[in-house]
Amino acid sequence: MGGWRNAFQEAASSKPLFLTIYATVILGIVVSTFYVFSAIYSPSASTTAQSTSWLSSPPFSQNVDSHYMDHGVNTSQQKPMMGKVPAPASGPGLRPIWEAPPRNSKMPPLKSFRLTKELVEQRVKDNIIIVTFGNFAFMDFILTWVKHLTDLGISNLLVGAMDTELVNALYWKGIPVFDMGSHLSTADVGWGSPTFHKMGREKVILIDSLLPYGYEILMCDTDMVWLKNPLPYLARYPDADVLTSSDQVVPTVTDDRLDIWQQVGAAYNIGIFHWRPTEPAKKLAKEWKGMLLADDNIWDQNGFNELVRRQLGPSVDGDSGLAYAFDGSLKLGLLPASIFCSGHTFFVQAMPQQLRMEPYAVHTTFQYAGTEGKRHRLREGMLFYDAPEYYDAPGGFLSFKPSIPTSLLLDGVHNLESHFSLVNYQIKQIRSALAVASLLDRTLVMPPLWCKFDRLWFPHPGVLQGSITRQPFLCPLDHVFEVHVMLKDLSAEEFGPRINIREYSFLDNPSLPKQVKESWLDVQLCQDGSQDCHASSNLSQPGLLRFPKNSSEEMFMEVFSAFKDVKVIQFSSMKDAFSGFTDKTREEKFRNRVKRYVGIWCCVQNHKPGHIYYDMYWDEKPNWKPIPPQTRQDDHPPW
Repeated sequence: MGGWRNAFQEAASSKPLFLTIYATVILGIVVSTFYVFSAIYSPSASTTAQSTSWLSSPPFSQNVDSHYMDHGVNTSQQKPMMGKVPAPASGPGLRPIWEAPPRNSKMPPLKSFRLTKELVEQRVKDNIIIVTFGNFAFMDFILTWVKHLTDLGISNLLVGAMDTELVNALYWKGIPVFDMGSHLSTADVGWGSPTFHKMGREKVILIDSLLPYGYEILMCDTDMVWLKNPLPYLARYPDADVLTSSDQVVPTVTDDRLDIWQQVGAAYNIGIFHWRPTEPAKKLAKEWKGMLLADDNIWDQNGFNELVRRQLGPSVDGDSGLAYAFDGSLKLGLLPASIFCSGHTFFVQAMPQQLRMEPYAVHTTFQYAGTEGKRHRLREGMLFYDAPEYYDAPGGFLSFKPSIPTSLLLDGVHNLESHFSLVNYQIKQIRSALAVASLLDRTLVMPPLWCKFDRLWFPHPGVLQGSITRQPFLCPLDHVFEVHVMLKDLSAEEFGPRINIREYSFLDNPSLPKQVKESWLDVQLCQDGSQDCHASSNLSQPGLLRFPKNSSEEMFMEVFSAFKDVKVIQFSSMKDAFSGFTDKTREEKFRNRVKRYVGIWCCVQNHKPGHIYYDMYWDEKPNWKPIPPQTRQDDHPPW
């Protein structure tokens, strides 16, 4: 729930040589920039067959969304479990985590879920408790957060519920929960809203309430996940009163030491931080709480930074990396941003992999498209836990192998023009894929997306100076596309049928069930009239269909109606695959929908406004150039 405010929101000529992204050079870049996170660094998890109570159906309870009552959440990573399933209990006589209460039992009264020292004491292990909190809108994030920890064999955790629906749902899932008494709305509150700020204050109140119990607290936002057990790392700094993450994007160390505090100019991020119950820490928590309760306009993170930086330095000693802060007595350490990752160091820079280190955590900051963008980021990294039906959608899936000319991807200078030439080339292929997915009523698996320029919310030269962002890099979908709009229920009458999407890593996810993996049709585009290239459902060989380029709407509908039961249809390319709609009403609605799917690039230096709108139909505008709006009247999306 921490994170960042959403941003304000002619192709160059290409050589005829094309290559598939998964081939040779491009494959090497893919491996080096992103997949390693899921292949090497992702936490262990169970397969659907291995899961026991995780996938069991708890008894029905009123006022709880049936998605969370009737289904477990399927894992996005399926490596051997590091801990037991269910996770061991911490206190005597406690049920293991994920072991749901007996079906014929009755839920205890709400007052029994109040936060007390005795309740915390039941979960504490080695004098530390790991805590997150949220409302029912973040149920799937909370399940993901808990599952990553229990897969690491960690059970000393508690979840604070800000509404009774979440108390109810987590109890029947077998997850340790306490009632924060917040009576918050169950809806997604949105970054920067009054309710968002209320949630921030609840965090401070919670820390101030927990510290007097005498236990160490590892406080986390729900939009982060643990990839490696952090407790041994935290124990390396026993003298620290507070250890906090930060928004640092330039590495200050190349090993696993604390970041060099003198070189960290970015904000300290309170989405991941560790408190010891020392007098300086208690004093900080109390003053922080008082500051926020006295002024509703102060953002909790800004307040924390203001207090901690009031007096910063000197170093505590020459070795630990700790510094005196706050009132001169509090000992502060900055968790290295290279392994306690932000959304930028993990998803954009691939900093842990580039430095050959294993990340402990990733927090979905530096991202766009709100909560939907956060969820999609974690899904791209195969770090999110979804229900089984997510992996076997009605109507099946459509995917394609994106081919990019080497001239666009690798040659020449990296500048604004070459970035847009590269992205626009991909947008045009994705537009065709969206049209085909709409015609065939299939869920589109988005392709990997390549960028040369980073997206940020302030003027910058393309990539941040001092960062280790590679050019080109595999960029998150929310860098170019409005993920929240793509997932929104737009009116079918005005925008045509909904087009569901999945993340680019979807078909590589170990959670993909056998019945999907084994129901596959490869479609090879060919020149009409060439050998075995004809518009029919006759297969050239088992599992392979040769299909003419530039086929019509009717041809797609006719041929592929014979393959409705095939789960995955994968095209060899989308370049020149579709000649266009013949049903003009359908085309108008489709255009109305997909032109809203693309966002902005931000931000050009020395120009206001500095953002440049992406355009789904850029190729229909001969004079289109990647420039910011020149007048106030021009500052609007391209529709």
